[in-house]
Amino acid sequence: MGLTSEQLREGLDEVAAREPKLAEALSRVGYPEPRIRPTGYLTLLRTIVGQQVSVAAAASVWRKLEAELGEEVAPTELLARDFDTLRACGLSRQKQGYARSLCELVVSGELDFDALPADDEEAIAELTRIKGIGRWSAEIYLLFAEGRPDIWPAGDLAVQVGIGKILGLETRPSEKETRALADAWRPHRGAVSLLTWHSYNNPAL
Repeated sequence: MGLTSEQLREGLDEVAAREPKLAEALSRVGYPEPRIRPTGYLTLLRTIVGQQVSVAAAASVWRKLEAELGEEVAPTELLARDFDTLRACGLSRQKQGYARSLCELVVSGELDFDALPADDEEAIAELTRIKGIGRWSAEIYLLFAEGRPDIWPAGDLAVQVGIGKILGLETRPSEKETRALADAWRPHRGAVSLLTWHSYNNPAL
């Protein structure tokens, strides 16, 4: 599960004690709500289904997959379906390739969500073996599903804009700059990332 409310508060309080601008932002916008996703295969499959489509469109595809494959949307069931069947569910050729990559790694035992490396970078490398799962998707999984406390998705536009607002920067920092800015906030960068999303469009900041 993702970071709990208590973990978010503890992490942000500790960083705020060292970073006055973050403390000021926290006093204005308050603590962010937890973002929690289930661990395992289904969350990554939902990520693939949801890429580059609206929430409503992704939900429609997911309902069709459940109707065709069963509520568990088991990887063996997906692999057993042909192109046209999955296409009728709303999966493009590209997304079918991504979904099959995920299912094949799970079925073969090469990817075990219960035994991802404890080291964050090693876990990211493991997840990005899945076609269609880049660094950002892997980071979001580790933060929202596993609740890893030091994940910092520096490539996320909202994180860049949010941290720029919090720190009063004139321009949006690049991914490299965003990564460097947060170095001093280890091991609580995950909590700070949730604050940046919370601050992104918050009129109080």
